[in-house]
Amino acid sequence: MDLAGRPWIVVLLIGLLAGCSDSPDEKLRSEFAALEAKAEQGVAIAQFNLGLLYYHGEGVQPSFVKAEFWFRKAAEQGIPQAEFNLGSFYHQGIGVLKNEEMAATWYRKAAEKGFAQAQNNLGFCYEYGLGVTKDHEQAFYWYRMAAEQGLAEAQNSLANCYGKGQGVTKDLALALSWCRKAAEQGDAMAQNQLGQCYSSGKDLPKDDALAAFWFRKAAEQGDERAQYNLGISYYNGEGVAKDMIEAYAYLNLASASDEFAKEGLVFLEKKLSTKEIAAGQKRARELQKAVEARKDAAKKKNRERGG
Repeated sequence: MDLAGRPWIVVLLIGLLAGCSDSPDEKLRSEFAALEAKAEQGVAIAQFNLGLLYYHGEGVQPSFVKAEFWFRKAAEQGIPQAEFNLGSFYHQGIGVLKNEEMAATWYRKAAEKGFAQAQNNLGFCYEYGLGVTKDHEQAFYWYRMAAEQGLAEAQNSLANCYGKGQGVTKDLALALSWCRKAAEQGDAMAQNQLGQCYSSGKDLPKDDALAAFWFRKAAEQGDERAQYNLGISYYNGEGVAKDMIEAYAYLNLASASDEFAKEGLVFLEKKLSTKEIAAGQKRARELQKAVEARKDAAKKKNRERGG
């Protein structure tokens, strides 16, 4: 789950540490004690930051229950990041009993303050009727609010609304425009969808090379549908040089949850030698290792910038 607000931690804790000459451990204890004191005095930002420390287990034993307690304190004072985090806790049942209505309530509070992630999540609630009455027009409204702030996930959801004519008049040009915006920001689902458009030639001029390009972008992030599509590209030699080992490797990765990939893998194994299968399996392990490294790097980057 993405939790917001790490920059606030940095700003506040740097101030607490200024002029401290103690050892690193003593600094950490002093820092935490000062933050806790401010939180107990009712300082909203301190309450929010303390919740994040408990959530991430930074300088303290991790505790979702204590994280929820301090997020709630900050949320009740109107901190939008805390309102969003509390909504996420209710949405997933972290530190509290799962409650979709409460999740939507807290998302709305943060969304109305302009917090993009909350706007996106509230749109999701309206799209699927989670804690609110299903309403595609409201889903579109909140997706658009978040998309216009540059949130890639919301841009892709907005593209789907335009593509399906869901909550808005169907407009394939706008669907493609928003899908491309999301793909260029690194949204794996949008990247795969854009690849499919180029592959089919239905909504864009057919271009197998661009299809493979976007499939690869998404596949490298672990998107199993894109891994399947890229595997098929290698099998057919569409947009890339035909390569049965690469085809096997990508289908192998996708087969963890994709039934078509499992079937394709069985089909390929009948065509390949034992040596080729072993090479494909080795390549799959290499690719998976690279995927995991990218995911770890993305998580680290997310936490550094505010999650």
